[in-house]
Amino acid sequence: MLFEVKVPTEEKFQIVDITDEIQHLVWKSDVTSGIVVVFTAHTTTGLAINENEAGLVQDIRAKMKELIPKGAGYAHDRIDSNAHSHLRATLLLNPEVVVPIENGELLLGTWQRILFIELDGPRHRKVLVKICKC
Repeated sequence: MLFEVKVPTEEKFQIVDITDEIQHLVWKSDVTSGIVVVFTAHTTTGLAINENEAGLVQDIRAKMKELIPKGAGYAHDRIDSNAHSHLRATLLLNPEVVVPIENGELLLGTWQRILFIELDGPRHRKVLVKICKC
């Protein structure tokens, strides 16, 4: 089953916890054992599985700015000044995450959450969710 989750963002850099939406889709699918693939179809976003804690979010933001600063003379900035967003998505994030499903539940660790990371907002984004039986 293929679903789409809309993720509107309000900030240039924003981390949105989409775990609950993904879990609801798993319940809706009636798949009790399998996997869910979550995929962002945007080149300036990414996905991660990690803790959704305010201090960690600040740390992620700060480290991305440190490692790949905005306006550092990137060739792509000649087009639309967002090369740093593309580079952060490519070098630091993934466009997909895969999570096992058992007994109709996402098998995430105690503090693990599925995080959508906006790098070039605000925008109206979408995430594709494929739920498969195994």
